[in-house]
Amino acid sequence: MDFFALLQGHVAAFLLLLTRVSGIFLISPFFGSMNIPIYFRAGTALAFSVLIFPVVDALGEVLAPPSIWMYAAALLSEIFVGWLIGFVAYISFSAINMAGKIMDMQVGFAVVNVMDPTSGQQVPLIGSFLYNLAVILFLVTNGHHMLLASLVESFRMIPLLEMSPGLSLPVLISNFTTGIFLTGMKIAMPVTFAILLTNVGLGILARTMPQLNIFVVGLPMQIMIGMSVLCMLLPFYVMFLDVVFNELYGNVSIALRALQ
Repeated sequence: MDFFALLQGHVAAFLLLLTRVSGIFLISPFFGSMNIPIYFRAGTALAFSVLIFPVVDALGEVLAPPSIWMYAAALLSEIFVGWLIGFVAYISFSAINMAGKIMDMQVGFAVVNVMDPTSGQQVPLIGSFLYNLAVILFLVTNGHHMLLASLVESFRMIPLLEMSPGLSLPVLISNFTTGIFLTGMKIAMPVTFAILLTNVGLGILARTMPQLNIFVVGLPMQIMIGMSVLCMLLPFYVMFLDVVFNELYGNVSIALRALQ
């Protein structure tokens, strides 16, 4: 039997479905974490594909492209759909990491980094704390369920082999990436402003009391004020994460509509 004759029907649909599902396990928060073994992620993607295959297969019959090159292009397009969903979710958590870097630079922890097992990279101390807290809240509020629901919904919005990205997609991805800096600055603004006022006060103190070693006094004071403001900020940070997650789900829908 010819290879493409075998691919027609259910086999073609399942392979394309598995490719799209695998895309979300490459970069999305929690599902794409580096500390999760690759075999476990691959097995989870396979199990999830088997679970939703009857639903997707009922949407219509899928005919495989007539050549190996066209089929490879179809697989790339399907993995891009899953990757885009994970990328939009990853952007929100990247903004949290950026906010932590800004806070660390202001407080005085810029040289203190810890190993992040989810990305395998060195991350700032406060950024690691804020990121892990965001992941916990993301799981507690069933954000990962919403992410999987968005993946299932993508098969209704963009059926297999019917992705047609518009010209607005690059601009949309650029706007999402720009949002990293805006959201990060919003989160870090209270600590940054508190440290700015502290530095102004220390500057005035240095002018009025020249005999005071301002460098000895300034660094511990910055750490103390920065950590105090961060502790007061945590309840508002949790409420702000609710806004970030709602925006995340809206951005996923916008990104999928751009692929229709």
